[in-house]
Amino acid sequence: MRDSRADALAQILVRYSTQVGEGDVCVIQSTTPAEVLVQAVYEEVLRAGGMPIVQLSTEGAQAALFDLASDEQLDWVPPTSEWVAENADARIAIMADVNARELSQSDPKKQARVSRARQGLMETSMKRSAAGEYRWALTLFPTHAYASEAGMSLRDYEDFYYAACLATDGEPVTAWERQADEVKRLAEWIEGKEEVRVTAPGTDITLGVSGRHWIPCFGEHNMPDGEFFTGPLEDSVNGEITFSFPASYGGRTVSGVRLRFEDGKVIDAAAQQGEDFLFEMLDTDEGARRLGEVGIGTNYGIATGTKEILLDEKIGGTVHMAIGMSYPETGGSNNSAVHWDMVCDLRPGGALIVDGTELQRDGEFLV
Repeated sequence: MRDSRADALAQILVRYSTQVGEGDVCVIQSTTPAEVLVQAVYEEVLRAGGMPIVQLSTEGAQAALFDLASDEQLDWVPPTSEWVAENADARIAIMADVNARELSQSDPKKQARVSRARQGLMETSMKRSAAGEYRWALTLFPTHAYASEAGMSLRDYEDFYYAACLATDGEPVTAWERQADEVKRLAEWIEGKEEVRVTAPGTDITLGVSGRHWIPCFGEHNMPDGEFFTGPLEDSVNGEITFSFPASYGGRTVSGVRLRFEDGKVIDAAAQQGEDFLFEMLDTDEGARRLGEVGIGTNYGIATGTKEILLDEKIGGTVHMAIGMSYPETGGSNNSAVHWDMVCDLRPGGALIVDGTELQRDGEFLV
């Protein structure tokens, strides 16, 4: 018997996040371990009158690509992927890792090569999304791998995750809209400001945000959600930041990351673990050494790091920054094949200062 919370999450993803309607083509992408949630989403798209396309790959396909593919195969972009980016009305992607270390031995040069080859897909998707032509949502299906990384049993992780997604609410489709007031208020407060300064142990960094648009997030794209973000001015970032939690990208994990910026560009970097992979990603292209996003977490229902960025970047009392591609709707123009979020915890002695006013101290909002 299917978990009723999976059905509730499917309703949120289809009816609220992507608002699938009559005749909308909705692509559902995942791997075989998430079949339960994929089926629930498929059924909900049908109930909404949409046209579902299921793209389900095996759990070992990505590792096999980096292990076996030739350069020609790495550079090849499947026509189906191009069609989705250019034509689909909606896309729901469900992560379902069963081995958090599956890509730990993959060649980072191959991973960077695939990212470069598929950069056009990301650009097209972001532009169509910014124009309101393409709705997308990203979530995960609870697995032993995610539970283990978070230091929980699978049952405890399921309880934690579905609650964080508000799938336990009596009226799940409207739950996120009812939670939206605070993040909207904060985004409105910071709109029109010129400079953000972040201080914390090992961190003192300033970012120019003049003229950039701040976007409140309450379940439309990420599930779970809770943040507001923008794209900083590309040449404005100066100072140093130390990221508190391990950061994963393309199935590889680095930890203890420290970046130093000068006039918007990373001029020095270090990591306690995975440093070679960090350098490889920073050298993917020119834009990979600049910030494409700064975001401020507002979800105090997620209290501890889980080693999964989808959740960790939403933690209330944290700030995250992404090297690489900007979201066009913020006004950001940084272009890259990379978009990699990393989180800095401000709860132990950190502060967010906006145009000289403390927005946050020790993880608590003051405005």
